[in-house]
Amino acid sequence: MQFLVIMRMGDTKDPEIQRKRTEVRDAHLKRAASFRDRGHVIIGGALLAEDGTPIGSAAIARFDTRAEVDAWLAEDPWTKAGVWRDFEIMPFKISENYPQGRES
Repeated sequence: MQFLVIMRMGDTKDPEIQRKRTEVRDAHLKRAASFRDRGHVIIGGALLAEDGTPIGSAAIARFDTRAEVDAWLAEDPWTKAGVWRDFEIMPFKISENYPQGRES
C-alpha cells in the first residue's frame, strides 16, 4: 500500500530545531536511503518556506500497513531529535501514468 506522508517540523524559527536538524541530517539521509533501496520510500524531499527555510518533509512511501509507516517515522533520527513533530499520513495511489504506479 502506498502512503503520502507529510512530516512537519516544530517551530522553524527556533534555532535549536534547525541545529538539531543539521546535526542529525546525515543519519536521517542514510536511513532514508536504506528504506529507498528496499523499496519503501518511493520519493521524498524537503518542504520549504518561501524563503527556502526547511519546514518539514514529504514522502510517498510503500508499506504493507499503517503501523509500519508509524514505526518507520518513530525511529527516524529527525523524529527522535524532536525535529519532526507532526505527521499527516494518507493512503495514496500513484497514477498508472507514472512508472511507480504501474508496479502496484
